[in-house]
Amino acid sequence: RVLDCVEQDLKKAGFPPLAWYDALLELSRAPSGELRPVELERQMLIPQYSTSRLIDKLVDEGLAARRECKIDKRGQFVEITEAGRELQKKMWNAYSAAIDKHVGSKLSDADAERLCGLLDRLGCSCGETDAKSDTKAAPARDGVPAR
Repeated sequence: RVLDCVEQDLKKAGFPPLAWYDALLELSRAPSGELRPVELERQMLIPQYSTSRLIDKLVDEGLAARRECKIDKRGQFVEITEAGRELQKKMWNAYSAAIDKHVGSKLSDADAERLCGLLDRLGCSCGETDAKSDTKAAPARDGVPAR
């Protein structure tokens, strides 16, 4: 239900579906800005056929590009384009506002801390801990949420 509300907020703001944001985020997090389709599939936890269709849409919109692997001519990479990086950053503003509206505004500070603790235990960090001060860093920077 929360994801449906977030999707609706993105749509109202004129943005594509959340899956596009997720794919662009994963590509932007890759050290070289590119992943093999199977790596993107694993990162996003969606089936192969959905990944293929999503990649096709991103490429058609100029948000990603396919690149042949020089070592393995049968393989390919999907690389985020500058337009893809820009869209992902713009989408983050609407996405983060929707998260706050549909999740954050409904939690007390104590509840939010407990939720972050649970997510951290599951490997889904709410923010990076600053080793010197042991305080949470900002959860997002330049449209890229912390893991």
